[in-house]
Amino acid sequence: MDTRLAEIEIKLSFSEDLLEELNRTVARQQQQIAGLEQQLRELRLQMQRSQPAEDGGSGHEIPPHY
Repeated sequence: MDTRLAEIEIKLSFSEDLLEELNRTVARQQQQIAGLEQQLRELRLQMQRSQPAEDGGSGHEIPPHY
């Protein structure tokens, strides 16, 4: 009985350590995601600022000779 209880305590200790490590990993990944979202917002703003305003005569239309 004592051996079985000791094994359960050891498993619980390892489980607690694993849970703490997983929590740290999730927190670190959340910070990385937040940073990437910020970079994406900034890139979108840069792209919007660098594109000329469309005035109806966009360069994406097929030329008349086609």
